[in-house]
Amino acid sequence: MPTDNKTALLNLIATLSFKLGDFTLASGKKSDYYIDCRITTLHAEGGRLSGLVFYDLIREHTPHVEAVGGLTMGADPLVSNTASASAWALTDHHEILELSRELDLDHESHTEPVPALIHGFLVRKAEKTHGTGRKIEGFLKPGAQVVIVDDVCTTGGSTITAIEAAREAGMHVAGVLCLVDREQGGRAAIEAACNGAPFIAVFTAAEVRAAHLAQQKKK
Repeated sequence: MPTDNKTALLNLIATLSFKLGDFTLASGKKSDYYIDCRITTLHAEGGRLSGLVFYDLIREHTPHVEAVGGLTMGADPLVSNTASASAWALTDHHEILELSRELDLDHESHTEPVPALIHGFLVRKAEKTHGTGRKIEGFLKPGAQVVIVDDVCTTGGSTITAIEAAREAGMHVAGVLCLVDREQGGRAAIEAACNGAPFIAVFTAAEVRAAHLAQQKKK
């Protein structure tokens, strides 16, 4: 993974999404900080970077997957940007091959595998009561290998809900990606639900706090 993308993403999260103060989390617990990753993942550059970072991790650890999905709404921008990153990668690949042909270069010497498209799906918190009544929107293919994504993992509840929904739909969870792990028990719970599939957190809350404090010192 390009270090500059990951570092740039960390700095954006530390700038836009991290707040110090007195907060009550969804779990009911008190915290002296709050991380709202949606401010970063819905930011134009933050969305681009999060998609690229997640896409690189998927290609590195689970390159055979067909789709990426998660529980609405924290996962929504991550799913869309990761799917888009796969399309950009495939387009770049074709453009490089075409340029090689135009320049009469040995394009067969390129050993990079052809990037595969990674589609997206979103898991509703409750099934629709009208229309098709689906709980999963977007990609849905029984037997497909998929990756579940989430923005912040605290207890792991929302991630596990998405894992269970994907399995109930007949899909196989090949891995789980989390943008920020608050290190409050979520990892253990998610790993137990993964049945051996890898769980990867891009950053820990401690890393985001350190980056935020470093930025404050520079001011």
